[in-house]
Amino acid sequence: MKIIVAVTGASGSVYAKQLVENILKSSEVQEVALVVSRCGGEVMKYEDIEIITEDSRIVVLNNNDMFSPIASGSAGYDAMVVTPCSMGTLSRIAMGTSSDLISRAADVMLKERRRLILVTRETPLSLIHLRNMLSVTESGGVILPASPSFYSHPKSLEELCMTVTERVIQLLGIDATHFKWGQS
Repeated sequence: MKIIVAVTGASGSVYAKQLVENILKSSEVQEVALVVSRCGGEVMKYEDIEIITEDSRIVVLNNNDMFSPIASGSAGYDAMVVTPCSMGTLSRIAMGTSSDLISRAADVMLKERRRLILVTRETPLSLIHLRNMLSVTESGGVILPASPSFYSHPKSLEELCMTVTERVIQLLGIDATHFKWGQS
């Protein structure tokens, strides 16, 4: 499986870090194309989050490189996760405005009918945000708000964040341990 992980300028870069670390535990994952927007990098730095990219399956791409393989459906990526997804990025994806590599790769996922998951991080939501979410959903994308759950009785902030990350991994179709309702 080849997966694109994009990090944008919303708070919550811990989700991207957890996602990359955990999907790389799976032998199903052959490649992770990692793209971080300028603001995404600034927020990661502010939140003291670093994604370790030493695994040979991680390919780090520049968000301004529109000649990157992920800008084309023929590159054969299976899925893309934007985590966290800012409302600006959501808007560009919803409108089909491919002004950078992240929005272009998302556009490719939608046009190719491949899995696109947007882990949105904003509250409250305006009507514009909601309409953009509807547009992406109608186009085949999945909106997964970064709304942690408490069913698993998380004991730390990291465990609480993992409740969101585990949902993303499930939606990607990767076999991994996760909380299941009715099991302790």
